[in-house]
Amino acid sequence: MYTAEFAKVWSKLAKDYKLHMEGGLAPSLTEAQLTVLEVLEEQQRMKPSDFIPYLATSPAAVTMLLDRMEKNGLILRERDEEDRRIVWVTISYKGKEEYKRGLKVRDEYLSQVLSRISSHNQQLLIYLLGKISTAPQEALVEA
Repeated sequence: MYTAEFAKVWSKLAKDYKLHMEGGLAPSLTEAQLTVLEVLEEQQRMKPSDFIPYLATSPAAVTMLLDRMEKNGLILRERDEEDRRIVWVTISYKGKEEYKRGLKVRDEYLSQVLSRISSHNQQLLIYLLGKISTAPQEALVEA
């Protein structure tokens, strides 16, 4: 097993990624907010509880995150017309612009990292990481 070596490389990569994302997204966006915008761009509208599997956090933390995002104009919240208990979250125009900027920041970093290896090895890396990763739904079942 190569667990110690893997842990060192993984830790360094995660740290470098986090530092790059924090610097590149600041001051108007965080990595968690980018995740929310990315999911909203795909799903169009969601209930706050729908974000929990994507963010791996508590309902209270999701509410606080969405509060900040709404205050900063990144998302819109509106009550369902038929069931007032339901709140729908959608992405705002500003949120779409920040989403595009966030993807550019992330893509620039990952392109730089992946450019160090061949296209074949990039495909192999993605395949191998897919083999060891856990889907969000599977992680919830295990917890």
